[in-house]
Amino acid sequence: MKNIIKREINYPYLTRPVEIYERENGHKIVLAHKDGGLVNISSWVKTGSINENDENNGISHFLEHLMFKGTHKHKAGYFDRTLEAKGAIVNAATWKDYTFYYVTLPQGPDGTYFKEAIELHADMMLDPVIPEDEIGPAFKLGDDKVSQKRERHVVIEEIRMRQDQPWTKIYNSTNKNMYTNHPYKRDVIGFPETIASIPRETILEYYRTHYTPNNITTIIVGDFDHEEIVKKVCKEFDFKGRENYQNPKHALDTPVQEEKYIELKGKINTGFVITGWLGPVARDVKDNIGLEILAIVLGEGQSSRLYQNLIEKAKEPVFNIVTTDFYNFKDGGNFFVEANFKADKKDESISLLKSEINKILNNDLTEKEFLKAKKKLKVRFAEGAETVSDIAENIGYYMTVCDDLDLAESYLQDLENYTLEEVNNTAKKYLKLENSVTTVLLPE
Repeated sequence: MKNIIKREINYPYLTRPVEIYERENGHKIVLAHKDGGLVNISSWVKTGSINENDENNGISHFLEHLMFKGTHKHKAGYFDRTLEAKGAIVNAATWKDYTFYYVTLPQGPDGTYFKEAIELHADMMLDPVIPEDEIGPAFKLGDDKVSQKRERHVVIEEIRMRQDQPWTKIYNSTNKNMYTNHPYKRDVIGFPETIASIPRETILEYYRTHYTPNNITTIIVGDFDHEEIVKKVCKEFDFKGRENYQNPKHALDTPVQEEKYIELKGKINTGFVITGWLGPVARDVKDNIGLEILAIVLGEGQSSRLYQNLIEKAKEPVFNIVTTDFYNFKDGGNFFVEANFKADKKDESISLLKSEINKILNNDLTEKEFLKAKKKLKVRFAEGAETVSDIAENIGYYMTVCDDLDLAESYLQDLENYTLEEVNNTAKKYLKLENSVTTVLLPE
């Protein structure tokens, strides 16, 4: 195999080094060994809502749906039907930094299912037809005369179902208000108006722009002959001279400099609140570890501080749910505190949540809590190496969001060396109340 650069990464818990092959055209192939009869084939594309604007918001997710609608070789439905008949799980997902497509299946007699899956997966990734009759004609929202209800309507229905959910409403509001200019402020799934009207040519142009060799990483996890599979993937992923595209770099947004508060009304019986902060870029492993620890201590499960202090031990509980979330993104993660509370206790609820954050900012975290959270992160990382699909997803994250699998190799050592003092500094760096955005949703 000419003009391929190969390197190896000692990925924790795997019995062999992970092999990364970079082809001359920029397409990367990653092979990871996992004993057993199952294999996972996935391709990660470096595009999601980060590459969208107000005019095409939701196009990445819409394209994800349309990629399954046939190629010049195979009609719509053939890919899913053929592989699922062999016991495969076939799916895809779109997020802010990426879109990925995967197949998990048994290898089959002499690896026949496996090889056919590589062929079909490559065909889908490189030659989607995106047919007009599958997209459906463009229409104006509210026009009930549309006779052909196709994929546009499927996606619009998905958007509408989400829009009615209280958590989605307050998440979208908080997320939008945390940012000034960065594309992360937009909802990944987009808006019904955009999906109803976006032309096929715009979708095709988006595909041609972003699904380029340098923006695609193909990951294969399982027990197989590596040399044979690299040759197979190179043969099937024939980009036919497709030109590469360099994703634009976006200026990082700075957090708000004074607390921002938004209040919404909805057809609900209880109150909902999300407070959000901007976090570190995905490559900043140490600060991300700090916020992961804080998310566990504050709001993960019934032993967490928020649950214990605000629900379990409260004399008169005002909360039904209280939890945390932390998302890692290429251009800076998000840390959220989320709660559902009794509708007439809004002021008390917000005050209690702020009080818990202030305790953390005042070095209230104990050594015991810190070590317990570190142990949870070690276990979580180990669990991520148990199945072919988990391994593929973790590798996909590091290769696509962090641009570097080396960070996975050193993660456990970084975690081991991380100190209580560092986590306290991380809290003060990112979780100041003046840098927070809060959205509350109350009954009409």
